[in-house]
Amino acid sequence: MTHPAHQTHQAHAADPAEPDDGTPGPVALYRGSCLDELRRIVSGRLSSHHLTVPGRQQPAGCFRVYHEGGIGFYDLSYGAEVRLRIEELPDFYSVVLPFTGGLRVRANGVELPGAPFVAGPGDQVAMEWDSRARNGALAVRRETVEQALAVRLGDLPRQLPRFRHHLDPADPAVLAWVRLARQFAEFAVSPLAQRSPLGLQHFEKLLVDGLLDAQPHSFSGPSADGARAVLPSALRRATAYCDEHAHEPISVGDIAQAARVGTRALREGFRTHLGTTPLAYLREVRLERVHRELLAIAGGRASGTVTEVACRWGFTHLGRFSAAYRRTFGHPPSRTVGRGA
Repeated sequence: MTHPAHQTHQAHAADPAEPDDGTPGPVALYRGSCLDELRRIVSGRLSSHHLTVPGRQQPAGCFRVYHEGGIGFYDLSYGAEVRLRIEELPDFYSVVLPFTGGLRVRANGVELPGAPFVAGPGDQVAMEWDSRARNGALAVRRETVEQALAVRLGDLPRQLPRFRHHLDPADPAVLAWVRLARQFAEFAVSPLAQRSPLGLQHFEKLLVDGLLDAQPHSFSGPSADGARAVLPSALRRATAYCDEHAHEPISVGDIAQAARVGTRALREGFRTHLGTTPLAYLREVRLERVHRELLAIAGGRASGTVTEVACRWGFTHLGRFSAAYRRTFGHPPSRTVGRGA
């Protein structure tokens, strides 16, 4: 059943394994054959998901943790052919690294060439694992990525950072980063890491910065040289005004007045430095706020309907709103709310 583009992935030399010299190793969070229990534990550490076993093989699952902090590193195996579906990834980035066995992946309905791959907040992911599959999972908090970008951009990103899903192992920089991630797992359970928490934090930062440099993302253009000049003060005033007043019926003139420039200069600044227009930027801010509220409703932390939330953030034409939401997050708003069921 292996697709030609998804040949068996063999573990590399840096594949983290159980130490055999008596030193500490990864902690097993679960070992056994109860898929419901394994799914519950994995969901608690990573993301809620659906799990099915299409064949009759008896699962023999194992879920281990190497490190949890600004970055978490886990590995997971089922010992049987399984299918996983994540309706919507919560507020973290997940990088899946293949160690052994075969893996097929679809992200937001698009089949990827294979693993490794990265998915971010709001992404939908479907995977098929063969019985020999064991995969690493690197979980990076959204705020960790945004803080690393803030150093490059001069300010926190105003939009959700998004990575290209497939990490191409033919790219030498990507291959070096994947090896680094596996070395991080080994280091995280070493005696040195226990003695040097500051060193472990530096390793976390190295991984995040390396991912931003190796893998294309929505801020790659501005940060391709490793840094970007701080946005002009007028543009920073404009974006801050959009963020603070997104719930109000503001216009381009209002934004220009807050930035203390004319509308023509404002439009040119957005085009040159952010590659967008003032109103398109404002719409993205509002869509992100809608998305957060719908996630809260889905998680039972708030109540309301898609229509109520959309109207509250200025989207009165629901057809255009739904189309814009789908373009941004890869699925309709109803699906975001539906994940709570």
